[in-house]
Amino acid sequence: MSFDDDFTEEETETGSDELLSDDNLRLPEGASPLVRLHAIRAWLVRRQYETRIEIGEAALALQRLMEGEPQMTRLRRREQASLMERGQQAQQEMEGAQQRLNAYEEAQALLEECITHTTQGERALVEYYLALEDLLQSDDLPGAEPVATPRQQALMDVQHRVEHVSSSQEED
Repeated sequence: MSFDDDFTEEETETGSDELLSDDNLRLPEGASPLVRLHAIRAWLVRRQYETRIEIGEAALALQRLMEGEPQMTRLRRREQASLMERGQQAQQEMEGAQQRLNAYEEAQALLEECITHTTQGERALVEYYLALEDLLQSDDLPGAEPVATPRQQALMDVQHRVEHVSSSQEED
């Protein structure tokens, strides 16, 4: 048995993108702005991947419910109402995940734009944060209810990520 046979694919070394995309990432105080930017990129890629999975799972749940629709005429009203409610919930989950995915993709494009137009890494982070703030404020409608839409929540999550990787974090 060789050394390579002792390891499975799951046991292989974790890549830097996976480490940098970790929600609990703690960069050292002197971390390069380029590392901070890469951490944001990797996190956005991971969020997009996870959100695509959510969309697929919601679509699959919706498909399964629709396959059971022909038998719906034989169900009692309460069972029909429950089935319809689950279908609406799956549809809403899918729509919310799609809104989040679009926001993450928009945020990634905005990050690349900030990097392209800024020569300094730290300045790009500041401009990116402010651009996200502008997007959030442009989404706010006067008199609108204070509940964040899935898009707004995703943009706030991105903004929080920028804050998280931009600030130096000292051990308490």
